[in-house]
Amino acid sequence: MRSSDTAKIEISIYKNLQENEEYIRSLYKNCDDIKIRNFQFGRNYKQEALVVHCDSLIQEEKSNLLHTIIKDMPDFEAALSLSITVEQIKNFFENKGVSSRPVMLLKNYNELNANIVNGHIVLLFDKWNQALSIDASSVEKRSVAEPQNEVVVVGPREGTIENLQKNLGLIRSRLKTPDLKFCFKQTENKSNTKFVYGYLDGTVNVQMLEEFERRINKINKEEILETSYIAELIEESTITPFPQYRFTERPDIAAACLLEGKIIILMEGTGTIVICPGLFNEFFQSASDYYQRSIFSSTIRLVRFVGFVLSLALPSIYIALTTFHQELIPTVLLIALLDTREGIPFPALVEALIMLFFFELLQEAGIRLPKPIGSTVSIVGALIIGEASINAGLASPIMIVVIGLTGIASFSIPYYDFGFAARLLRIPLMFLAAIMGGFGLFLGFILIFLHLSKLRVLTEPYLGTFTLNSTSLLKDGFFRVSLKKLLRNRNTGKEF
Repeated sequence: MRSSDTAKIEISIYKNLQENEEYIRSLYKNCDDIKIRNFQFGRNYKQEALVVHCDSLIQEEKSNLLHTIIKDMPDFEAALSLSITVEQIKNFFENKGVSSRPVMLLKNYNELNANIVNGHIVLLFDKWNQALSIDASSVEKRSVAEPQNEVVVVGPREGTIENLQKNLGLIRSRLKTPDLKFCFKQTENKSNTKFVYGYLDGTVNVQMLEEFERRINKINKEEILETSYIAELIEESTITPFPQYRFTERPDIAAACLLEGKIIILMEGTGTIVICPGLFNEFFQSASDYYQRSIFSSTIRLVRFVGFVLSLALPSIYIALTTFHQELIPTVLLIALLDTREGIPFPALVEALIMLFFFELLQEAGIRLPKPIGSTVSIVGALIIGEASINAGLASPIMIVVIGLTGIASFSIPYYDFGFAARLLRIPLMFLAAIMGGFGLFLGFILIFLHLSKLRVLTEPYLGTFTLNSTSLLKDGFFRVSLKKLLRNRNTGKEF
């Protein structure tokens, strides 16, 4: 029988303490961080119990576990712990349940194993087919700090961490309404991944929510270690270079997206929040856009759009002009270009591909290297390789300028994965420009636009804000109106 099948079977806890101990020891064989020990309590220490916990997940073991348990029993005081019996504990918890937060009552080994690996101390008693679990988890977590990848000049400095409950609290503290719904789910596999999705009832699109829940309910057996796994499993198309969901580590962005009708996904063990769906124009928006005056935000956002087009097409435009359309270049500039390209052994396409390859190589090296030397290596490396390429006659100075501007333009896009789409698509555009010139470049843009027009994310068109009946581009697309108009239209639904 496969392990995935055995995970479905609920094995009840045995009444006999020795049977429980044998089963637990066989289950956690070779798990040296799982501590199993017997202890006695009660009058003359005749009552037997078994303690199981994961030493690497809990706080320092509590000195009096039984005292922690009977604090939940109003009929007993700590002084009675010397004479308390298993029968008294059993009758109380079976008849009156558990009222204190850290104590839980377990009935089968699925619950028992889940509690052990989540940092609980589990107590099993002789002649009782249930167990008590005490929450003692203590895993080191980062403190709440400003996200390094989403820095703002003005605005909140809080960022999410690897603790799911604290992340939910950061969002709930910003949206104090019962309309904010959080739904928990857990996969049935070796990782037992717990994740949660949230939405704002009455604001989210009902059809979009139903489609999201249909896809999320299919995730059951997959081993998920990060929220990006979930995003890829529920995305519409896996072959498109354009991201269909946004990622953030800022609770203020997550709260703002919930107010816009988005769905968010959080997971234990990661601070990254997935925002569903992510539409085309939303990848040009930044948190700082809403903490500055609208005229500044609109100008910067327009710069980002221009930067995206330049990062996508600037090398292709250069190749098309120098290969097919020299008549479009001013004479003085054309003479300067011909002079700089004299002695270059490669055509413009090969020259651009070589320089782009080295630029991407330096960029990846700068990301992977330790921070103190990463930026230095990438900057110094670019200068040295650029200068050496010109001196060796492998590249012209104008090509170095074109590739440098292309790289700088790609850095203006707030979301890294969306900028990567431009980096990926510029290669086929360069080939089309080298084969057919301006017509090939135009054809490439038409194909990209047709692909974007066909792409849908959770029933929403990827270019939905570009439709004729949409005013999103006027309110919060290419430009951002004043907050007075923007918030009034979000609250009332009226057009301005």
